Formats: sequence, C-alpha cells, structure tokens
Amino acid sequence: MAVPGFQSMFVPFLRFASDGAEHKLSEATEYLAAHFKLSPEDREDLLPSGTRRLQNRVGWCCTHLKSAKLLENTRRGFFRITERGKQALATNPVSLTLRDLDRYPEHYEWFHAEKKKEPSSAIDDVSQANDAGTATPEEQLAKLTAELKRKLASELVDQIKSMNPYRFEKLVLDVLIAMGYGGSKEEAATVTKQSNDEGIDGLINEDRLGLDRIYVQAKRWQATVGRPEIQSFVGALAGKHAHKGIFITTSDFSSGAASYVQNIPQRVILIDGQRLADLMIEHNVGVAQAYTHEVKRIDSDYFDEE
Repeated sequence: MAVPGFQSMFVPFLRFASDGAEHKLSEATEYLAAHFKLSPEDREDLLPSGTRRLQNRVGWCCTHLKSAKLLENTRRGFFRITERGKQALATNPVSLTLRDLDRYPEHYEWFHAEKKKEPSSAIDDVSQANDAGTATPEEQLAKLTAELKRKLASELVDQIKSMNPYRFEKLVLDVLIAMGYGGSKEEAATVTKQSNDEGIDGLINEDRLGLDRIYVQAKRWQATVGRPEIQSFVGALAGKHAHKGIFITTSDFSSGAASYVQNIPQRVILIDGQRLADLMIEHNVGVAQAYTHEVKRIDSDYFDEE
C-alpha cells in the first residue's frame, strides 16, 4: 500500500511508544513502515522537494503528538510516551484525528495559533474555503507555508530546550544581534560569567555606538516563569542602574509576570519560547533554507500588442 496519511499513524505510533522506553524517530519510522506493510518502493517514495514521503509524514505525526503532550522529548533526537499518552491508549482507540487532538488545549493552542493571532486573516478564510473546496492553489500554498512555519517553530523550541544553559545564552544574543542590535558580535554583546552575574546573563548594545545597553536574562526552563523571577530580574536591573531589559525563556510567562512588567518604571520585554522560535526563523538564526518552489505568472508586457 502507499504511505498513509499522518493522521492514520497516530494510534500505531503511540502503541509503538507504549512500552514507556526512550526511542528515536528512526525506530518509529521503521515500525510504522512494517505496520503498514510498505513496499521498498513506498519507503523510497519522494516528495517534489526530495524528502522521503514516509519520513515527512512520520515527522508530522510525531510533531502533532508532542504538541498534544502525548509524547515528550527526553533528549535531543529521542522521545517517549507521557502519562497522558498512556491514558489515551487505555481507551483502545481505533483511530485518532486532528479533531481528537484538539481536545487537548496545548494542541489546540499550537495548531490554531495563526488563526488566534489574526481571527479575520487570510489563513482563517483559506481554512473555511478548504472545507468548502473553493480555496485557490495560491491560497492553499499560503496556508501550507504557515503550517510548515508552525512545525519548524515547534521543532526549534524542542531543540533549544536540549541546549546547555550557557550555549542557550549565546543563542539568545545571536538572535538579538541578528535583529540589528549593536552591529557585529564582537562589539555588540557579551555573556556574563556564570559564577557572579547578579541575575544578569548578558548585555547587548542597543546601538552600534553603545550609547545605551540592554540587559538580558535567558532561562532554558520547562516550567512557567512567574512574577517572582521577573521581580528578581528587575531588582538586578536596578542594581546596575539600568532601565531596559529582556527576559527570554524557552517556556512561557504567567499572567502575573506579564501584568507586572506593565506597571514598572523599567522597560522590560518578555519573550517566550514560541516568540523566540519565530524570531529565529524571521532572522535566519539556527535555520537554513531547505528548498524553494518557483511560482511563475504570465508576463503581460510580453503579450502586449505593439
């Protein structure tokens, strides 16, 4: 049989991981290929981009299951089933779909992120048009591009969560430099020593001349960053007589932390894991172009009568 859709892989993927052990994605891919009785030709079937269709669909399957917190990363390139995943399997589901995964708030938040940002955006219109079978190829391409970006951002967050804290701090400064702060890396930023940083992980010039500096704290955390951590950072800023700071985390911020920074004299910006991944993609930090699709149109000038 041909490679099935990634939604068809949800249940067998979870069953493969049901032993609770740590696994690699390549092991799951081999299991699913055997489960669906794929031929050697099916296993080598390529997308126009040159990526194997099987690996592509297994990757999407894994991404959605992780977003629903049915799977979790254990370390770089490895995963295992969660308690939630085991509970989902305990109901003996015949199949699972994206609609089923949307019952988990984490998946719904991730999968519908673009719609939530712009409720009346073209992305939302295209989703409705797809349901009605009226979306144009250009509209479908725009929607698929947004979905690919969302998947890449999710993979980036997983990747940076596996970095050691000191390397993560350097990544954060790389992103800020790529955004235009301070010019070159040599003249723009420094990472403070871990032994005596007074709550400040790094500092970066706001402009190339260094007329003002921004203090940065970077936390590679799993847990939500709350108000006490932000208060501590603000206290460290005060100790430096500083007025501007950026607090970056791989997780997210509590509502209390977000409201606190709105009512202090210092200017403090909070960047969570999702926003950090978006900035990395936008400014080409830690990502590389995989392939491009060239779309052509009629050159009306060529056909104009002289």
